[in-house]
Amino acid sequence: MHDADASRAVEQAALKRHPPHALMARAGFAVARLALAWVPHARAVRVWAGPGNNGGDGLVAARHLHLAGKHVRVTLLADPARLPADAVRALGDAQAAGVAIDSAIDEADADLMIDALLGIGARRAPQDAIAAAIDAMAALRAPVLAVDLPSGLNPDTGALLGHAAVRAEATLALLTIKPGCCTGHGRDQTGELWLDTLGVTADAPTAWLSGPPEHRPRPHAAHKGSFGDVAVVGGAAGMVGAAWLAARAALAAGAGRVYCSLLDERAVTFDPVRPELMARTAWWRAAPALLAQTTVVCGCGGGEAVRATLPPLLSQAARLVLDADALNALAGDPALLPLLRSRQARGLATLLTPHPLEAARLLHADSAQVQGDRLAAARQLAAETGAAVLLKGSGSVVVAPGRLPHVNPTGNAALASAGTGDVLAGWAAGLWAQQPQAQAFDVAVAAAWQHGRAADLHVASGGADALRAADLIEALVRQATR
Repeated sequence: MHDADASRAVEQAALKRHPPHALMARAGFAVARLALAWVPHARAVRVWAGPGNNGGDGLVAARHLHLAGKHVRVTLLADPARLPADAVRALGDAQAAGVAIDSAIDEADADLMIDALLGIGARRAPQDAIAAAIDAMAALRAPVLAVDLPSGLNPDTGALLGHAAVRAEATLALLTIKPGCCTGHGRDQTGELWLDTLGVTADAPTAWLSGPPEHRPRPHAAHKGSFGDVAVVGGAAGMVGAAWLAARAALAAGAGRVYCSLLDERAVTFDPVRPELMARTAWWRAAPALLAQTTVVCGCGGGEAVRATLPPLLSQAARLVLDADALNALAGDPALLPLLRSRQARGLATLLTPHPLEAARLLHADSAQVQGDRLAAARQLAAETGAAVLLKGSGSVVVAPGRLPHVNPTGNAALASAGTGDVLAGWAAGLWAQQPQAQAFDVAVAAAWQHGRAADLHVASGGADALRAADLIEALVRQATR
């Protein structure tokens, strides 16, 4: 993926290598080709074209669709005298072909709409005629194909530039994929995301879109000790279920042995659903050598009591996943932060798995600020702590010092239920225990992809809108076999 600045650099380099208008001709043709394939039976097509090269792409697409026999109407919201040179040519070609072009903003019906209003240069809320056009598009029921990215969406952050933004059913990214289409509001606004590179190789990405992790078959001579140990520390009074969920997830991910150390000393220390899980009292007080060889998940349902467990874990655990109340304890106790920051220098690996509010507490910000630029927030948190960060949410972001960010493309709102974050933390630990030399960043990328993929398969199979956390664990096991 390439942010707006990097995408402009790719575009400028390509323009220098091609004759005038050639790149726009390719882009418009690509839009028309996808429109014909995506909604082949559409008869009436309305193209909303803006004042920049994005509008020029729409004009080229309009001409091709007109020549293909579609009834095409272009609503051009720009002064023709002020269009960029390539767009001027696109306008002339469309007019010469007989495409109907006007500037009226109305709610006339169409079978397909193409959003070519704003491109990656937009940095403020849509105004005046553009905003009115976006509102008119929203009032119509025709499917929308966005050119490059939906108008009104920040290409870098996935935040809405204002109240008016196009909600597309599909988006054709041109040259590069923009991170904003894949995180924050971007996934809802973008719909199905397609890419046409227009034959241009784009170097120097600013982020990666995650893909499925490599499957590694287990050797036949392996035994349970070959796949590592996980210890879950959490489960204060009234919240023991969170710790058991994390422990079950670690076991399902493939850890050889999983221990659960509950902070509620009165709780039952036996999971009848998974009797394979073993309980341990005050595990964080174990010998340093034991702490150093186990992958630890801390915080799930930990409440205030988890604070006391953090000093020994931060000091000794070689692989530490910090979630939920462990993150809140770090945010609320300045004495703990130096222990966290020193882990990187001491060769101890840490993965933080905050949701936006937990990240905001650690950054002394609010969740709106975090959501306003999720990539920047994750980068800042990783830089300040030296840890890998998995910022959860739509388009989860994984960042670590010295690594290009990854944005996760899987998952849906079925995960918006209690306990699914505990499952993610435990699943990540279970993966990590089997590959103790793996980087926390790579473990987080794999865990986030699989976590979301399980929810996608759940929805595709007709599952309920909300995926219960205990059922998510079984869905994770199933996705690992598909």
